[in-house]
Amino acid sequence: MSDYKKLNIKDWAAEDRPREKLLSKGARSLSDAELIAILIGSGNLEETAVELSRRILAAVNNKLNELGQKNIEFLKTFNGIGEAKAVTIAAALELGKRRKDAEVFSNNKITGSKDAADYFSPLLEDLSHEEFWVMLLNRGNKIIDTFMISQGGISGTVIDVRIILKPAIEKLASAIILCHNHPSGTMQASDADKKITRKIKTAAETMDIAVLDHIIIGHNNYLSFADEGMLNF
Repeated sequence: MSDYKKLNIKDWAAEDRPREKLLSKGARSLSDAELIAILIGSGNLEETAVELSRRILAAVNNKLNELGQKNIEFLKTFNGIGEAKAVTIAAALELGKRRKDAEVFSNNKITGSKDAADYFSPLLEDLSHEEFWVMLLNRGNKIIDTFMISQGGISGTVIDVRIILKPAIEKLASAIILCHNHPSGTMQASDADKKITRKIKTAAETMDIAVLDHIIIGHNNYLSFADEGMLNF
């Protein structure tokens, strides 16, 4: 039998034990790789959990946002990462996104394009496919509801204006904000983006509902139709 065994945290040198480092110095003292190492607990026959975590991060240019876009199958391609560990990493990244979302919108009010982008970014910026969302607002620009109306491949989504206006009318919304993501990260509105915005704005105006903005979410950035003067059809 082989003398090799998986390298568990308790087998590492004292200076390479992220759990102990977290307890003594706090979570902020740990690198991204060390935090992931705590999640996975062990590496493989050739790597400690920290070394394996560094290799995973290197594969996504050391960007947590890019890691958040990867699926379970991507994580499982790394030796030492099975389904359980992959799910643990994915769950931790999702919790981080939800915490960010909860902290930003304690007042539940939209005061500008940045507020809308901050609301939608945790939901959309890490997706590998496009989704189209709508935010309903009252007269005080407080959020009544948000909902997804379409999702599809990277090439685009299909939007039915009636699906947007029906809940807006039922919930007595005074205004709406449109939002979708560009998985490619491109921060330019396509002709299709402009066309659907014009169509929705025209239909909403007949119901005395204002379209305040259309936000396009990219990777750590966004484009606002309102800020760019693109709502003046």
